[in-house]
Amino acid sequence: MVVEPVPRVSRVPGHAHPAFAPLADLLEANLADGTDAGASLAVVHDGELLVDLWGGGAAPGRPWERDTLVHTWSITKTMSALTALVLVDRGELDLDAPVRLYWPAFSRDDVLVRHVLGHTSGYAGWTEPLDAAGLMDLPYSEALLAAQRPWWEPGTASGYHLLSHGHLLDAIVRGATGSPLADRFRTLVAEPLGADFHLGVPDGALDRCADLVPPPPGSIDVASLPGGNFFVRTLANPFLDVGGFCNTAPWRRVPVAAANGHGNARSIARIQSAVSHGGEVDGVRLLSEETLSRVFEVQADGTDLVLLVPLRWGIGYALPTPSAPAVPDGRVCWWTGYGGAIVVNDLDRRTTVAYAMNRMVPHFTSSPRTDGYLRTAFACLDRFG
Repeated sequence: MVVEPVPRVSRVPGHAHPAFAPLADLLEANLADGTDAGASLAVVHDGELLVDLWGGGAAPGRPWERDTLVHTWSITKTMSALTALVLVDRGELDLDAPVRLYWPAFSRDDVLVRHVLGHTSGYAGWTEPLDAAGLMDLPYSEALLAAQRPWWEPGTASGYHLLSHGHLLDAIVRGATGSPLADRFRTLVAEPLGADFHLGVPDGALDRCADLVPPPPGSIDVASLPGGNFFVRTLANPFLDVGGFCNTAPWRRVPVAAANGHGNARSIARIQSAVSHGGEVDGVRLLSEETLSRVFEVQADGTDLVLLVPLRWGIGYALPTPSAPAVPDGRVCWWTGYGGAIVVNDLDRRTTVAYAMNRMVPHFTSSPRTDGYLRTAFACLDRFG
């Protein structure tokens, strides 16, 4: 008997399984009314790319194509964390070892590798003033971190490592392996999986990058924050010009491994499905079950000292938390990017959902647009399965 393939539906470029038609409808509506400028959505379930959609504009006069890349902000952290976990699995890195074992210049003995991956190290940002040029000078900005004192007692609470996360991991990985984090990500993760995600965009791919559309001015009410908070101290040092400098080649080329990874929903879902699928994608094993289980070891559970919302951190990923109401409960790990991009790995359902876009909205852990995509995707998944 010949089995006919399941027809695919799509009202925007790409394809979606019929069970996910409401997700395609939502993307189409958001692109039509300007909620999204350009965007991509992907769902990988049980090894199959059930949703691969994109559309809108990448820049004035340039459409969002299948291979368009976009700055994903802190989705980048999930790529850096996964790289570190791969090195753990290979025996090149120990989560419970002090950072100083791999980075002798680091000033403290009581900061562990898992503290960095769980945002509890106390090194959420730079004490010394730093500009964008200094941030991109990795030896310089990493040396500043190595010399400073933590902002709170390491391991006692989380404080989101907004930009420092990638610098800390880069120095650790470089000390452990002799190679920069961006190189290890490329050779251990992106290339084996054939994924078009970059920590440092190569020159040949720069013309595929979408331009960010910054969120509305004044969308962060700084005056309402409690005195002495770490949020402003972290966000403004350095200040990054989202709609200007962050759309230029010098920023895109340099691997700031906490924030400026470039990819799209398909490449994000492809890579992160290693987490939701037991550590393996299409015969390429990145993680053992033992290493994967460590993601769910709770490092902090309470009000984050930087973002000032409840967060539950595992190792390398956030876990379900009230400040992200659309992220489902269960054996789930996730993270999101400033402005709205998100990836959710559901290990119980062997599913990864990813969204990446260029029109940013006021979003740190949750926002109506991103929550709408997540709720719709998982509702569709329930109908599919």
